[in-house]
Amino acid sequence: MITVLVVDDSVVVRKLITDALGGAPGIEVVGTAANGQLAQAKIDQLRPDVVTMDIEMPKMNGIEAVRELRKRHRQLPVIMFSTLSAAGASATLEALSAGATDYVTKPSNVGSIAESVAAVREQLVPKIHALARKGPPPRALMRPSNAPPGRPAPTLRPAPTRPAAAPARRGPAGRVDLIAVGCSTGGPDALTKVLLGLTADLPVPMVVTQHMPPVFTKMFAERLDRSTALSVVEATDGMELTAGTVYIAPGDKHLVLLRKGTSVVTQLSAAPPENSCRPAVDVMFRSVAQLFGGSGYALVLTGMGHDGRGGAKVMRDAGAEVLAQDEASSVVWGMPGAVVQAGLADDVLPLDRIASCLLTRLKVGRSAAVAR
Repeated sequence: MITVLVVDDSVVVRKLITDALGGAPGIEVVGTAANGQLAQAKIDQLRPDVVTMDIEMPKMNGIEAVRELRKRHRQLPVIMFSTLSAAGASATLEALSAGATDYVTKPSNVGSIAESVAAVREQLVPKIHALARKGPPPRALMRPSNAPPGRPAPTLRPAPTRPAAAPARRGPAGRVDLIAVGCSTGGPDALTKVLLGLTADLPVPMVVTQHMPPVFTKMFAERLDRSTALSVVEATDGMELTAGTVYIAPGDKHLVLLRKGTSVVTQLSAAPPENSCRPAVDVMFRSVAQLFGGSGYALVLTGMGHDGRGGAKVMRDAGAEVLAQDEASSVVWGMPGAVVQAGLADDVLPLDRIASCLLTRLKVGRSAAVAR
C-alpha cells in the first residue's frame, strides 16, 4: 500500500481528498494535518510515502512547509493543491522551486461533491502511483500533468527498469537550427536547470511543450525569463522564431510552427488533445520535423505518460537527433523512458549533463557546416 498524508487547513478539503483516495487501489490515507507545522511532526511519526499539501494555511503555509520538509526528507514526494488562478499559479511555481514534486488544481465549476471527489481522484491517483515509485501505476490510471478530467487515459507500456542501449549514431553530426523540448511531471525544475546551463548567445531558438494548464504557462515563462540568461516567452500566434529565445506552449493550446517567407513563426492550435494532453509534445515534434527535418533536435525530459514518443519517431525519421533524460535523474521516467524503450534516443543523459551536451552539439554542428 502507498501511504498518504493529507495536509490542508480546510476540514472540507481534507475530507474531499480523503474520500477521493479512499476507493483508490493500493492507496491508504494514514493521517491528516491542518497546517504545515503540524505536518512536520505527522511526517516523522507516520512516515508516509506521499504528502498532499495545500498552499494557503495558517502558522506555516505550504511553501514554508516544503522548504522545512526538504531539510530532512529530500526524496519524499509532495503534491501541492493549487487554485487555477494567477495567484495560485505563482504560488505553485514557488512551491515547485522550493522542492515540491508536482501539483494538482482544485476543482472549479463543479456541480456536486461527488463530481469534486471524482475530479480530485482522476488527477491525484495517477500522480501518487507514479511518484511513490512502487512499481508502474495501473495503465488505466496514468494521466499526464495537464490532462483534463473526463478524457480517456492513454494506454502505456511500462518503462524498463534500466535505460535501453542508445542506437548507434547515424553518421557525422549535422547542423542544428532548432531545439524542441517536451516535459511534464518534474519538468519545471528540470527545464529550469537546463536553461540555467545555457548561455544568452544561444545560436538557435528553442520551443517547449510543458504539460501545464492556462495561466500557469505564462507565469512559468515569466519566471524563467527572470531567472535565466535567455529570453523566455509564452508563445502567441505569429511570433517569429529568433536565436536565444525560448517559446513556451501556452496551456490548452498546441504549439506548431509555420514557414512564412524566410522566417518561421509560431501558431497556436485548438485541435483535439493528443495523449490526453493539450498542449501535446507529439504535435510540436511533428511540426518541427516537417519544417526542420534533420536540423531539428529533440529533448525529452522527465514526465508521466508517453507524450513525445510518437513525435520523436517522426523527428528521428526526418534525420533529427533525440536526447532523453535518464531514469535516475527523472522525477518520473515515463516520457523519456518511452522514447528510450522505443529505441529512439541517440543519447540518454543525467539532467546535470544535458545543457553542456546541447552546447557541445551546437558547436560541433556549426563547425561541421563551416567546414563543408
